[in-house]
Amino acid sequence: MREIDVKVIEDKVAELCIEANHYLNDDLKACINKSLDEESWPVARDILSSIEENIAIAEEGIFPLCQDTGMACVFMEIGQDVHITGGSLSDAVNIGVRKGYGDGYLRKSIVRDPLRRENTGDNTPAYINTEIVEGDNIRITVAPKGFGSENMSRIAMLPPSAGEEGVKDFIVSVCRDAGANPCPPIVVGVGIGGTFDRAALMAKKALLIPVDRENEDPYYGDMERELLERINGLGIGPQGFGGRTTALSVKIIAAPTHIAGLPVAVNVNCHVSRHKEAML
Repeated sequence: MREIDVKVIEDKVAELCIEANHYLNDDLKACINKSLDEESWPVARDILSSIEENIAIAEEGIFPLCQDTGMACVFMEIGQDVHITGGSLSDAVNIGVRKGYGDGYLRKSIVRDPLRRENTGDNTPAYINTEIVEGDNIRITVAPKGFGSENMSRIAMLPPSAGEEGVKDFIVSVCRDAGANPCPPIVVGVGIGGTFDRAALMAKKALLIPVDRENEDPYYGDMERELLERINGLGIGPQGFGGRTTALSVKIIAAPTHIAGLPVAVNVNCHVSRHKEAML
């Protein structure tokens, strides 16, 4: 049994909060650059160029990628042969978020209650999702989620008779209705199957998949490519000013479901689809 002290988790979460808000992953930067090369609309090209400039400025470590430094979504894959010592795991994550957002001078955006709206002042509590896996390591992924894009996310409990076309039409309609609100070009995470809550979680986890990674299931790989083409055909374009680059990527995670159901969740992310991970 391997032991990991909570202080190690605190420090790593703090580090990842800062890194995720300043450094965009290479796969997404390459995708934006490829979209710039393929974009023919001059206004869209100018905006994509500005996005690349913004990414470069953020990498200097002075300013975050976006003024909305997001709700800290922390995903943890915990090996079943790990013993966490020295305190509470959830406390450790929140201490790390508090430290990262404080030391990094990142905007604090969390309110204590959804209706009374008092800001907690330190961006906690974080959204924490844990999963028990094999092994004696802990994989931590911090994905700050801004709410300009989060607010555009949707879920539908479709009847099985809706079939593949009904699923695809719903996904495209979510992106059409979102328009310029989520700061396109967007990254689209999709969860199909499971239950109401699991579909939403799968859609959020789909945003963590590298945009250049092919789906292991060719059926869903073909669907991802078709959806990306259809969404880009909407003509919304970067920041809503038109062009062919409305979305950078569509990623799908599917799971078994009940014979009477067809849950579909769409979690929309902006072009700074931020996430950093580390293995302890």
